[in-house]
Amino acid sequence: MSAISSNEAQIPMNLIGGRWVAGRGDMLESINPANPSEVVASFPQCSPADVDDAVLAAVTAQHSWEALGIIKRGSILREVADLMTVRREELAALMTKEQGKTYPEALGEIDGSAETIRYHASSSRNPIGKTYPSSFSGEHIEQVREAIGVVGVITPWNFPTQIPAWKIAPALLWGNTVVWKPASDIPAISHAFAKLFHDAGVPAGVLNLILASGRVASAMVQSPHVRALSFTGSVPVGQIIAEAATARGVKVQLELGGHNAAIVMPDVDSVFAAKQLTVGAMSGSGQKCTATRRIITVGDAHESFVAALKLEVEALVVGPGGQAGVTTGPVISASAKNEIESAVSDAVAQGGKIIAEAKLPEGPGFYVAPTVLEGDMTLRTCKEEVFGPITTVMNVASLEEAIEMANATEFGLTASIFSASDADIQLATTGLIAGLIKINAPNTGSELHVPFGGLKGSTFPGPREQNAESVAEFFTITKSVYRRVAPRRQP
Repeated sequence: MSAISSNEAQIPMNLIGGRWVAGRGDMLESINPANPSEVVASFPQCSPADVDDAVLAAVTAQHSWEALGIIKRGSILREVADLMTVRREELAALMTKEQGKTYPEALGEIDGSAETIRYHASSSRNPIGKTYPSSFSGEHIEQVREAIGVVGVITPWNFPTQIPAWKIAPALLWGNTVVWKPASDIPAISHAFAKLFHDAGVPAGVLNLILASGRVASAMVQSPHVRALSFTGSVPVGQIIAEAATARGVKVQLELGGHNAAIVMPDVDSVFAAKQLTVGAMSGSGQKCTATRRIITVGDAHESFVAALKLEVEALVVGPGGQAGVTTGPVISASAKNEIESAVSDAVAQGGKIIAEAKLPEGPGFYVAPTVLEGDMTLRTCKEEVFGPITTVMNVASLEEAIEMANATEFGLTASIFSASDADIQLATTGLIAGLIKINAPNTGSELHVPFGGLKGSTFPGPREQNAESVAEFFTITKSVYRRVAPRRQP
């Protein structure tokens, strides 16, 4: 199996029915966010007719794919993961070039994505279904799982391979076929990721890649052949998908935004908490739905923590993600940069104070200075999800007040508390409204074998993502089979 050539990476294609084909829509391009004059990929996007072709290819392939059996499907997925490991360095370099994250972060994502695929592949030998006792002698009752059919997967640009991995791998494992629409900002790395499945022997039509704008993807959402939709992205788009899909009885899985809070108590070491929360707020240039957007200090924790946080943030090195020593790359686009900087300006105009700011590099690039604001919940940065390296520090008198403030948003994705007190940790664990709660650790990051999802406006109610039991609930249908033995007909 050969690695992806540089030419292939520059001309991303759609994968439809096992063939690499150009779209029939308008031209789109991706650019290097560290050097906006450099076009990474230029390609014709899919038309609605191309999307229909991809869905039809998935329908055609689904029965034979499911008939292979889950152990064989798991074996093929392991081949995908192994190939990803072989190509890890070139994939990471391409991700850095097109998405902007630092090379170490990109390499970590590639390795994590391969491990995610291996994890789901290994669950192919787990028990399937359940058995139940019966009131009738000789009767056997079992629950069986079957594939849904065609699954539509829509993924964002901030984790180009990790989020697709934890959606596509379990969908395929359970016998479904997939039509995947990644964000239009990252066509080259999306093409390279799909190529792993193609080169590893996934049959034609089982995974279909459509490169298109969000507008074109509506054809997939509306298709009567698509029986489940898994989406990670913005709240407005998620709401549109939910309305369209649920109206026709389609299974929906939505992971949306977050406005995550961290609470810092006076009894915890300030330097330790500052190091952890700098990671939580600034890693990935703050472009994570789990990033720490608000830090709430309690009592006299404020002064020492802010001093330590200032040192950590001002020590960050902003620059091209492929450059050695850089800790913080550019944000994804000029519009993202403008929106983030506008939010900071508005917060300052509302009375917020910039208390720490990293230096920006000279030259081109969509760079935003990692910034710490001090203020209160009236600031724009405390009301809206500002998707960048920005966090706001606030101070309150008690843990109870901190918990109330942490919960004072429409979101409930992650939350964290830094404390050495078991009593305070217990109070926060029960009081914080979030699907993922971290104790003395950054808001970001999760284990792939643990259910992942938020509360309130962060997640559509339904099965969680990531772990084997959760994905089985979403990507399958179940049947309860009551089996009795019939007497043979006498001759």
